[in-house]
Amino acid sequence: MSKNTVSIYLDLLSKVFIIFKVEGFRRNLRKEIVKSSRCYFYDIGIRNGIINNFNRLDSRTDVGDLLENYLAVERVKKQKYLKIKTNNYFWRTYDQQELDWLEEKGEELAGFKFKCSETKKVKIPAAFAKAYPDATFEVINKRNYLDFIT
Repeated sequence: MSKNTVSIYLDLLSKVFIIFKVEGFRRNLRKEIVKSSRCYFYDIGIRNGIINNFNRLDSRTDVGDLLENYLAVERVKKQKYLKIKTNNYFWRTYDQQELDWLEEKGEELAGFKFKCSETKKVKIPAAFAKAYPDATFEVINKRNYLDFIT
């Protein structure tokens, strides 16, 4: 399938509220990737139907992707409900440093990393900390995700 055909399908899915896109964030750093976007499903059941995987979480290999989609869509719902005006992005560099979710409210910038596990210590990506020293950073996991989405 051609890139243009995929783009048309994704645009259609966006227009009928099946998916929404989040663009890459960039402020003049050559190492940042912005040409790609991420798509999230409003209904994770549709996502599971497309990939034909309705297995329990303990037998799935895409738990991290499911968590990311869930947190993204619930965060957008929270923003809409509370009328929080923010621009949402993801952030990634060519050397694979990454933040799953980035929020820009005026001059304020907040970065979030989504993790299924609480055991592994996660630090802010060095390139992000250097480029955006005033930005906040938080890891969202099973312990604190409700604060992020409610």
